[in-house]
Amino acid sequence: MQQAKGVDKLVIAISSRALFNLQESHSVYEEEGLAAYQQYQIDREDQPLEAGDAFSLVKKLLHLNVLLDKSRVEVILLSRNSADTGLRVFNSI
Repeated sequence: MQQAKGVDKLVIAISSRALFNLQESHSVYEEEGLAAYQQYQIDREDQPLEAGDAFSLVKKLLHLNVLLDKSRVEVILLSRNSADTGLRVFNSI
């Protein structure tokens, strides 16, 4: 199988919910509504999120860049979350 010209990276797109455990904050949204959810995220802005199901896999894939001494793996984080959640996710990375 031939490699396409210019393609030398493995690019992976992953959701924020796969990378981090957002179940607790999602429960706040479902039980108390949007305003409570937003405040919940603001109050915990600097509190790192727990690792989600895919966190370990992503960490290992990105470590390949260190082992190969070249950037061969790139991860793109996708999210439909609010800006408040996005900031908390960003701070957790």
